[in-house]
Amino acid sequence: MLPIIATPKYDMIVPSTGESITYRPYVVKEEKVLLIALESQDESQIENAVMNIIKACVESKINVDDLTTFDVEFMFVTLRAKSVGEGVKINPPCEHCEERNEISIDIEKIKVANLENITDNHVKLTDDISVDIKWSTMKDRLSEAERETETDTIINLVARSIDTIYSGEEIHSTKDATKQEVGIFTESLSTDQFGKIAEVLGNTPHLSYNLEFDCEKCNEHNERELKGLFDFFQ
Repeated sequence: MLPIIATPKYDMIVPSTGESITYRPYVVKEEKVLLIALESQDESQIENAVMNIIKACVESKINVDDLTTFDVEFMFVTLRAKSVGEGVKINPPCEHCEERNEISIDIEKIKVANLENITDNHVKLTDDISVDIKWSTMKDRLSEAERETETDTIINLVARSIDTIYSGEEIHSTKDATKQEVGIFTESLSTDQFGKIAEVLGNTPHLSYNLEFDCEKCNEHNERELKGLFDFFQ
């Protein structure tokens, strides 16, 4: 029997919980799945590949499907850096001449922005009605039908984010309601009430990196925030 090369083990902290987990770098058979997904340029395929790689490489007992989106983003970028080297290479376009430049990102400088807002999720809508907002998980992803227009996307994201509804002494968990019922509640909100929830969601923790580089072609300085998983696949 041919030998199998042992892979090293590392620890990382899950941003939303502070839990320490053990993982191994992904290997060629797993990278192949990722590359095929990237070639498709289909977000669902890429997300599924990312989730499957995390499930395969994390050795601690953890339910990946229940992790927040920003947990998954951070875990994958950390895992990717250990798998392909201590840096993540991307090819962002210059904002001045659109020439693509190869840039190596320092993994140690990638952070989860707005993490201090993780417990600030209660929104008062009226004197009697308020809601608790949950941070989305990968299983909360919207379907294509739910993202048909920008308006549909925003309304459905807000509806999907509502975890608990408080009405006087009554407490309603959206887990016990149908999607249609939650949708009706969301669409019954006033513009101001809807805006309060949207404002909280606008401060959702997310993967963040301050990217700066001088373009190799035009020498102009570029500065922007990489935000979310797909920015790290440029």
